Amino acid sequence: MAENKTKPTRVSVAAFLKSKATGQQLKDGQELVRLFKEVTGKPAKMWGPGIVGFDTYHYVYESGREGDAPLIAFSPRKPETVLYLAQSRGKELLTAKLGKFKSRGGCIYIKKLAKASVVELRKRYPPKH
Repeated sequence: MAENKTKPTRVSVAAFLKSKATGQQLKDGQELVRLFKEVTGKPAKMWGPGIVGFDTYHYVYESGREGDAPLIAFSPRKPETVLYLAQSRGKELLTAKLGKFKSRGGCIYIKKLAKASVVELRKRYPPKH
């Protein structure tokens, strides 16, 4: 069976974001790093060359294929930022106030992170000071 190509790397998340995102997308990426770290309690790690992931879970498909994946992740892509969510419940929580978005499977495609979604997540998961 083929080995997973998307694995954690030692690449700097901050350097990756600065090299791949600009303007609003860079600001959104930095805010997602802060929020997802707060929600998961885990630091951001690069998964493969283009995914910023948080925490991990182990999956096993009916086919027998198994591996590890980030619990929640995102990637700044053109023209949208893609959010990768492990469960549909996570998608429900985030999409309630995301603003305009498209979704397919476990992914959400956003042009701009709506301020309301940040406020909602901070309400659910207040900062630990």
